[in-house]
Amino acid sequence: MPRPKLLLLAGIVFVGLIAVACLTRERALLADTKTKAPPAPSGSARPTKGPRYPSVLIEGVPCLRQKPDFCGEACAAMYLRRLGQDADQDYVFDRSGLDPSKARGCYTKELAEALKNIGFRTGDVWHKIAVAQAPRQMERQWAALHADLLREIPSIVCMRYDARPGASEHFRLVLGYDAPTDEVIYHEPAEPNGAYRRMPRGRFLELWPLKYANDTWTVIRLRLEPACSIVAKSSAGLTGADYAQHLMKLAERLPGKEFHVVLASPFVVIGDESAETLRRRAKRTVQWATDMLKQDYFKKDPAEILEIWLFKDKASYERHAAALFRAKPGTPFGYFSHTDRALVMNIATGGGTLVHEMVHAFMEPNFPTCPAWFNEGLASLYEQCGAEDGHIHGYTNWRLAGLQKAIRGGRVPSFKTLCSTSTHEFYEEDPGTNYAQARYLCYWLQQHGLLRTYFHRFRAAAADDPTGYQTLMAVLDRKDMEAFKRQWEAYVLKLSFP
Repeated sequence: MPRPKLLLLAGIVFVGLIAVACLTRERALLADTKTKAPPAPSGSARPTKGPRYPSVLIEGVPCLRQKPDFCGEACAAMYLRRLGQDADQDYVFDRSGLDPSKARGCYTKELAEALKNIGFRTGDVWHKIAVAQAPRQMERQWAALHADLLREIPSIVCMRYDARPGASEHFRLVLGYDAPTDEVIYHEPAEPNGAYRRMPRGRFLELWPLKYANDTWTVIRLRLEPACSIVAKSSAGLTGADYAQHLMKLAERLPGKEFHVVLASPFVVIGDESAETLRRRAKRTVQWATDMLKQDYFKKDPAEILEIWLFKDKASYERHAAALFRAKPGTPFGYFSHTDRALVMNIATGGGTLVHEMVHAFMEPNFPTCPAWFNEGLASLYEQCGAEDGHIHGYTNWRLAGLQKAIRGGRVPSFKTLCSTSTHEFYEEDPGTNYAQARYLCYWLQQHGLLRTYFHRFRAAAADDPTGYQTLMAVLDRKDMEAFKRQWEAYVLKLSFP
């Protein structure tokens, strides 16, 4: 065959091969264009295709339902339980240093402080995310969280509750990741059946950054790595967490914006005078009387939080007492509602009745078997009171005149009779002298330096001397109580008020 034909044939084959190669490359490019995921939109935290992460799960973590606004506290308590600690969300709150009068749960700063005080190493808590680089930087934050999960270190994250505009910030406990489904596994403290919930990782990365600014977001993560051997135990009795929760619920019951609230442990003081006036009453009357009474008589606080409602005048007192406590007041001064655990006062009549009722509130947990005569005698002694030599001191008051009249008329019973009265007899069969006789017996003991001694000896001997009469004779060092009564009556007749 001639040579030129061979050359022509080779050229045709070469050109054909080039055409096939070009077509193949074009088809490949077209296929790549159809299958490649589009880049993340501007302002989105969703990552572009990133590295694959292995599945991981921290098992055996109990899920606790949070108290109102205690989502962070509940998350921490969950993992403390996993570590074998008998600690609850109140314990976590109480380690935060947060003032319970703020009536809220921990924010990030306070939760971080609580975790540090408990013994966790939280690491860097706040992370800045540049919006222009959000996918890459969010992927880095997730990678760090996932790496901790592989080391069995869970994280508490602060994120938006959901994608709705204005959704609140919320703490969740992240415990794992499912690679096949690309889901984050977490405990949800705000809802029932919140254990080991799942959320698509993409949605998680959208909700996690807190978008406080247009160009920079904030990511919050608190690592729960024990820095030492943690020993945690729930507190007994009332704590700051109890007051915070009580104040949150109380805010929903306030009759109007004119009412203010002041915490004066173990009481919560509520009133419709000005905020400054209420603070002054809480400090100068409630807190002062609390400190004085506990110094001299009472070691235990009431088992429950008690409210003190101070209404500014007669009209407010009667109207709000009926609305809030479903009963018309039986006294113009004030009373203690056992059902509502509240001291209800017309503060326009003065603070004497308030201190009187505070004595009853403390007597209940400290001397539950105290007979009515001494309970009312001590309480009424401090209806008119002040401080002397660093101790609470009762003064003569309006009850004196009626008692002096009864003494002159020979109508005052013996002290044995007074001490022997039952609760019903004291309140319902009062000859008109019970309160005054009991009060001025306490006054006499006070003036002779024997009242505190009598209280403590009577309380200690109450099982054998339930009326207190035998203890009274012993403290007075008197066997002839009729002779003492004559001496006491002569003493009372010399007193004056005002």
